[in-house]
Formats: sequence, structure tokens, C-alpha cells
Amino acid sequence: MTHFLISEDKPDGYKLEDILNVLRRDILKRSTKIMDDDRTEAQQVLDNSVNILSHITEAIHLAEDSSAILEKAFGPSRSGSPRIGK
Repeated sequence: MTHFLISEDKPDGYKLEDILNVLRRDILKRSTKIMDDDRTEAQQVLDNSVNILSHITEAIHLAEDSSAILEKAFGPSRSGSPRIGK
């Protein structure tokens, strides 16, 4: 059973790219609060956040690509029923 993603057990779940977009927005909002803090620690945290944002953005693109492949090959998802796999 999944906790957040759409599945047979959780048809009201979220698409992976939707969760990643929300996460990216949260990190951006949090990062803007420390961007003017010149302390070394704050700048290190900000640098880490920027790096994480890059990885999340890449993951969003991959998730969107997977969704497009599934949609093209098998049509839209219906009620959490799997389009591939068992």
C-alpha cells in the first residue's frame, strides 16, 4: 500500500510529479528566508537547498515523462488501477 501515490488501495492519491512540485515550492519558500543571511552556516544550507532543488526538478521531469509514456501507451489512469505491473 502506498501512503501518498495513486494506487489500487489509494485511488485518491497523488501523482509523483505533483508531490515533487509541492516539495520544491516549500524548499524555495524556506530558502528565500535565509538568502540574505551571510553567515557561513546559512549559506551552506542555502547551497544544499539549491542542489536539492536541481535534483527535485530533474525528478519532476522524469516523473512527467513516465506519466506521458503511460498515458500514451495505456490511456488515462482510472480509479488507481495499475496500467502496468501486477
